[in-house]
Amino acid sequence: MPTARDALLDAALAALATLPWPVVRMVDVASAAGVSRQTLYNEFGSKDGLARALVRGAADGYLAGVERALASPGGTGDRLAATAAWTVRAVRANALVRGLLTGCWGEWLPHPVHPAAPIASRVPAQRRADAGTPTPAELLDRVRRRAVAALGGGRPPHDPEVLAATCEIALRLALSYALVPASPEAGRGGEGETAPLVRELVERLPAG
Repeated sequence: MPTARDALLDAALAALATLPWPVVRMVDVASAAGVSRQTLYNEFGSKDGLARALVRGAADGYLAGVERALASPGGTGDRLAATAAWTVRAVRANALVRGLLTGCWGEWLPHPVHPAAPIASRVPAQRRADAGTPTPAELLDRVRRRAVAALGGGRPPHDPEVLAATCEIALRLALSYALVPASPEAGRGGEGETAPLVRELVERLPAG
């Protein structure tokens, strides 16, 4: 059964689907979640705190998808292609993930404002959200390091530095396709646009 916090986050996301963040009201989020406004403030502290929690949730959801893709069946090329395809899918489906990976937020999204001093929230999940979210470069670095750790033991083994660079290229390729899809004339479409290119990239990796 969803917790009050989960219900509030879901209600805030639903409101964000139709309203720009500055217009979203805390009282309406609480009402949609079926809890009191005081419960909302107890969980998040403020509207900025709610924004930080939404963005942290988007980052965690994206990274969880990366872990699933890296654990999928197949060789290095298949698993890195799955990670690239997930990145394309996540960026297109979730504006918060797009903001996290590109740094482009706009006035519609709840760009989190981080407090000048740490906030001693009584809610552990909120303390984590208040601690800050990764920059695009930091988030890509986390994905790259996770990919290298997951794929480094493949057969044949690959040079770690070359594998890290390949992961970086695959992720940036995925972002380019997520933001500017290939034209129909290119013969590729949908979330699998990057997969053939990523597999070809991996096939050219020198053995370690």
